Amino acid sequence: MTGGYRTPFDPRPLLKRLETDVDTKEVWQQLWDELHHQGDVGEASFAAVPFLVQSYSEGGGTAWNTYAIVAIIELARKEGKNPDVPQWIADDYFRAIQKLAKIGAKEVLKAEVGEDTRAMLSVIAIKIGLRAHARLLVSYSEEELAQIAPQFEIATQASTLASSADPANSPAIFLAPHWLRPTG
Repeated sequence: MTGGYRTPFDPRPLLKRLETDVDTKEVWQQLWDELHHQGDVGEASFAAVPFLVQSYSEGGGTAWNTYAIVAIIELARKEGKNPDVPQWIADDYFRAIQKLAKIGAKEVLKAEVGEDTRAMLSVIAIKIGLRAHARLLVSYSEEELAQIAPQFEIATQASTLASSADPANSPAIFLAPHWLRPTG
């Protein structure tokens, strides 16, 4: 199997250390380095996802690392020269993403750290097919989004959006760049 560097990588020793090490900061750094490199992922990246989700669901790992790395790996799938999930792991891989999204749906309202919340929401967005939203959530902080928001004419009055019966004023339209919005 290969990782993000497109070189042979076996994630099992690092995944085992997530369960046994008291301080997992170094382990997570190595997992991030090996499973995702400058947008590249490999078979080892996909194979690690079910184990990461299982470990997290049993009380191991940190919220941000688990949700973010799963989202990043899934969003990189089939991008550029990245492969699709190998058939031998596909069922377990996609079940793990579904499982993590369900866990995230329960945890998101209890999250106290913005990064954790965004990472959880990104996996939930992936589960329901909102990949572009997932990418924004996992890639940009609140401050970074505030800086680019004027390009997208984001409506700040939720009540206007919620009470509108006009599809041209739907939240999806307000998030679109001005040149994609319907006219008159």
